[in-house]
Amino acid sequence: MKMQLAEIAHAVGAINDFEEWRSVSVTSVAFDSRHLQPGGLFIPLTGEQDGHKFVQSAIDHGAVATLWARDLATAPVDFPVIQVADSLKALQDLAQYYLSKINPRVVAVTGSNGKTTTKDMIAAILSTQFNVTKTHANFNNEIGVPMTVLSMEPNTEMLVVEMGMDRPGQLDFLSKLVSPDLAVITMIGEAHIEFFGTRDRIADAKMEITHGLSDDGIFVYNGDEPLLQERAADLTQRQVTFGQAATNDLAATDIQGTATATTFTTNQWPDLTFTIPMIGTYNVNNALAALAVGNVYRIRPESAQKALQNVPLTENRAEWLQSANGAAILSDVYNSNPTAVKEVLAAFSKTPVTGKRYVVLGDMLELGDQADAMHAGLASAIDPTAISHVYLVGPHMVALQQALAQQAPDLAVTHYESADLAALSADLQTILTPADQILLKGSHGIHLEQVLAALQDSSEK
Repeated sequence: MKMQLAEIAHAVGAINDFEEWRSVSVTSVAFDSRHLQPGGLFIPLTGEQDGHKFVQSAIDHGAVATLWARDLATAPVDFPVIQVADSLKALQDLAQYYLSKINPRVVAVTGSNGKTTTKDMIAAILSTQFNVTKTHANFNNEIGVPMTVLSMEPNTEMLVVEMGMDRPGQLDFLSKLVSPDLAVITMIGEAHIEFFGTRDRIADAKMEITHGLSDDGIFVYNGDEPLLQERAADLTQRQVTFGQAATNDLAATDIQGTATATTFTTNQWPDLTFTIPMIGTYNVNNALAALAVGNVYRIRPESAQKALQNVPLTENRAEWLQSANGAAILSDVYNSNPTAVKEVLAAFSKTPVTGKRYVVLGDMLELGDQADAMHAGLASAIDPTAISHVYLVGPHMVALQQALAQQAPDLAVTHYESADLAALSADLQTILTPADQILLKGSHGIHLEQVLAALQDSSEK
């Protein structure tokens, strides 16, 4: 981005005049002073800490101006300050203004599982023909979505925005903020069921992504999900479905998997074989969603085929890595819920291996009163003929340990407290051989990335 301070002040409804600084040029924004680039506008947000305390740090890192909540009395002097009523709302207003100025087509993506992978796939496919900006990492909330918008280069033609939620109304706000031309829902699972209670309510909340959808917009969704079918019937916008059932507009056929990739064909292009560099039928669904979006925007299927095969994926989403001693690690440590665990276990249990398969599962968070029951319910997804040892981390995983003791009494199962990751890492380093495979899956709050780092660090062997 590149805007003069006067334009920014107008966009955010600033209440002060700073004639001498009106022509100051801003080339980026940041809400973390440590990440601010020279020429940046600092956005001091109030959360666990008050961002206004870090304005001097932002100046030291090259800030040329800062927002300032007007109810704070001691604004910096001799430095460009844009006074606003609320700095978060000002960030959102600035993003909305900049979005209207650049005017790309907007693709919004949400879902209980797969939204980040789907976002990456959509961006890769659209990039074969358009200049694309996509959500970085997990910038998918009321702060992250505006930051994604403001990261656009002026030549951006397509904006692919991931949207997350943990409460009703959140997607309504985000959708109306960016007014998508196309909205995607990957699937409905149990993620955040602690806050919603039922999958029906989760589906209602996910459908909020269509609240800002333009009248001539397009809704792309998983047609295998009855909850979405029911709710989509109330929309007037054009709809495109994807999934495994042949009744979908875009359906997968002939799915084949290897240790590191999955191939499939489709009903629309039966002569083309698509390859994605990841395992699991659930990732085929993500690819179908991306192909459906590409087809809407008239991307040649051959171009989409090449894009999927080489898609750059956000880290820690079901990626194959290697331990220091050569064992294969399937790392999926960013988030977790029952649907996601069952899907990755099914795929992992079928990967070719010359040694043994080991599974590390961390607690699935935000499941509320149903947490223990849902953890115990994973027992049926663990195949004792395919898995040699299961390592469990966290208090809720005790329920799974007890369920496995009854359902698979001969399967080796070890439980660790959440604080015992170092002991778990040491135990794994002792048993893993170069011929083995290990799956790491858990909610981000369990921090299995520490186990991953230990396994990859040869100095800890």
